Amino acid sequence: MTQEHIEALRTLGVSAVFVRFPAHMEPQREIERQVQEHVRNFFIFVDPDHEAFVELYRIAVQRSLKAFRDGWIIPCEEVLHAKNVEHLSDLFFKDAGEPGDIVRHEVGLASFPDIYFKIREVLDNPKSSAQDVARVVNTDVGFSAKLLKLVNSPFFGFSTTIDSVARAVSLVGVKEISTLALGISTINYFQNIPPELMDMRTFWRHSLRCAVFAKLLAAKKNLPSDRFFTAGLLHDVGRLVIFKNMPYASVEALLYARSDMVPLVEAETAVLGYNHTDVSKLLLEAWKFPAVLIDIIAHHHAPEIAHAREEAGIIQFADIMANVAEISAGGLFALPGMAQEDWKLLGLMPRELTLLINLHDEHFEEITSVLL
Repeated sequence: MTQEHIEALRTLGVSAVFVRFPAHMEPQREIERQVQEHVRNFFIFVDPDHEAFVELYRIAVQRSLKAFRDGWIIPCEEVLHAKNVEHLSDLFFKDAGEPGDIVRHEVGLASFPDIYFKIREVLDNPKSSAQDVARVVNTDVGFSAKLLKLVNSPFFGFSTTIDSVARAVSLVGVKEISTLALGISTINYFQNIPPELMDMRTFWRHSLRCAVFAKLLAAKKNLPSDRFFTAGLLHDVGRLVIFKNMPYASVEALLYARSDMVPLVEAETAVLGYNHTDVSKLLLEAWKFPAVLIDIIAHHHAPEIAHAREEAGIIQFADIMANVAEISAGGLFALPGMAQEDWKLLGLMPRELTLLINLHDEHFEEITSVLL
């Protein structure tokens, strides 16, 4: 109804009319309602008054509406259920398989690529030089090519092309490039996860989202962002060990998290008595990862007990943002919460979150194409 229509009705003495929206607008409102309802399910575990989550909800709804227009379909109830896993069996009884047990079993079967152990030797030697790192990385042609592609991507922000590993080490740093190399080598280790439990590409895409957000958040705090990229990449590595050793119990946790819309970390604790961060800590210790990485990965769901609370909080929020980005891309699990104090330590304003999401979108697929 235009202003002219309103004026004409007023001259006729009509004080009120019933206005029906055009038919094409009613489906649109129903779509918006369904999208909002779907997104709201992911936020039921968080503080509704938390300024960060208020903004993240707005962003998630906006992204989901755009995805719907592009062909995304809101998941139905059946998607929340895992495939049949009756043929799988746990290596330990649920009440007997402690984190230490499954980590010892995993480490006993370890067949890491040689490049991993060579990099570890370099990191363990305080006298290691840039030439030592370059020499080790160059022993694996495929690995060195992948590393060079990564540091040459626009996401890493170097203005000139880095044409050698030695040049990469001199620009990024011995510890940083070595830590980055450790993270990349770990991707190739977990190859035999039952597809009924987890599609490995989906798992690593989530991990890479977290890595991208972690690097962006760390850069804003002027922290060594490449270390945070690796921490984000490996933040859920304990979950893979649980999948491999306790597949049936893992399904229980997955179903509980999906059907009751609780964060997966809470579902793991309820079903197993521990969660993936407990396993990650022991596993990374066994693999002799740097202590700072172990600390922030092991405590990314509880930064308040980390030695480096601010750093652990960065991984926690990177994980949350990765989950938000996935709501309209097949995400199935509710967001974990975040304490106000940890949010304040990030030094972010809610209005900055859209920029972070946009930067993630700009670089994510490129990083994924390099590493997966």
